[in-house]
Amino acid sequence: MLKKIKKALLSLAASGLLLTGISTWQAAPVAAATANYQQQDLNLDVKAAIAVDADSGQILYAKNATTPRQIASMTKLVTVYLTLQAIKQGKLSWTSTAKPTAAIAKISQNTEYSNVPLTSSHAYTIKDLYRATLIESANGAAMTLAQAVSGDQVTFVKKMRKLLTSWGIKDAKIYNACGLTNGNLGSAAYPGVGKDVENEMSATDMAIVCQKLLKDFPEVLQTTSITSATFSSGSTQSQMTNWNWMLKGLSSYYSDLPVDGLKTRTTDKAGACFAGTVKKNGHRIITVVLGAKHANSQDPSRFVQTAKLMHYVYQNYTAVTLKKGSSISGANTVKVPEGKETTSSKVVLDKTVTIWAKQGSKLQTSLSKTTVSAPVKKGSKVASYKFSATSGKLPSLSGKTVTAPAVATQDNQEANFFVRLWRSIFGSK
Repeated sequence: MLKKIKKALLSLAASGLLLTGISTWQAAPVAAATANYQQQDLNLDVKAAIAVDADSGQILYAKNATTPRQIASMTKLVTVYLTLQAIKQGKLSWTSTAKPTAAIAKISQNTEYSNVPLTSSHAYTIKDLYRATLIESANGAAMTLAQAVSGDQVTFVKKMRKLLTSWGIKDAKIYNACGLTNGNLGSAAYPGVGKDVENEMSATDMAIVCQKLLKDFPEVLQTTSITSATFSSGSTQSQMTNWNWMLKGLSSYYSDLPVDGLKTRTTDKAGACFAGTVKKNGHRIITVVLGAKHANSQDPSRFVQTAKLMHYVYQNYTAVTLKKGSSISGANTVKVPEGKETTSSKVVLDKTVTIWAKQGSKLQTSLSKTTVSAPVKKGSKVASYKFSATSGKLPSLSGKTVTAPAVATQDNQEANFFVRLWRSIFGSK
């Protein structure tokens, strides 16, 4: 029957009916942006580095960023994430207490490491241990948090590994909650591995950790931005000073870079390293530098290189923010051949997204789909916006280019059988 109807309609067309085709959609450039600055011109004096947008994960700079390296105390950001997660889940509270084991207490009293002194006879609040972990980078405090979350160090390490794997981090090597070399942990060392092993992740991995922490627990910045504080251990008090010298009031502060986090680390193998974050002109970025010079304990090289990288991003890129609900010219409709009211539906951005582009380049937007099936429901995702620039692709930490959901602004029900048949033959409404 369908073949007979189609044959009859074709006869009508042959007798003089005009066929109306549907033109294909072409993506159009949207916003002009800034930065024509090749990364080799930056010449960062570090072994590895990366800079990313804190929200989208768009990669703005990368040097040896996928090679795993020792991360030492930056490990503590994973420990802090799991602690905050346990609090959110109701398994711990800020006023919960934990006593360090004798082995942890011994580590905490070693003045060669960054620490606050702990005793196994005293119970410490989770809040105090958390603050000591972030401000003083206290190794014993981080290990005591691990114990509070999971009961013992090995179980916590397994939890850390599982978390990182869930984030797509496949090449991490994690053996403890604090970042010390395994042989420095005494009886708390991870079993079955050598004394020289250290936690390892790449600069990219570390950026993912920072992004997840800031996204899920932005309140962490309230603590990472504290320059100094007092830690109480029974009747004893000790002064904590933040190792992030880029904070306001400390020696490597830059007035045009309001850095408010996150974590430093230093070992003989790793050199001086820093995972930092700064929000300027309304846009937050994350930077990671690994293996900066470390001539002595007063060497500011990691902060000098971080400032160089942060300045590079803000001076040589423009951040273009597209608001939720925006209609983007040239990418604002999708075809709905079987739709009832019209053969196209309007689409808009379903979330605010910031795209960074280099000087002299233009941003371009296209849709992952230009044709969708009916029915289309208002507010439903029908495609994804894909962003690129005339200077090249816009890679992100996810391994894909930056995208954002495109949603329909109105319902579009399926047309009846005869209307759909007519369109299938003649391409008209």
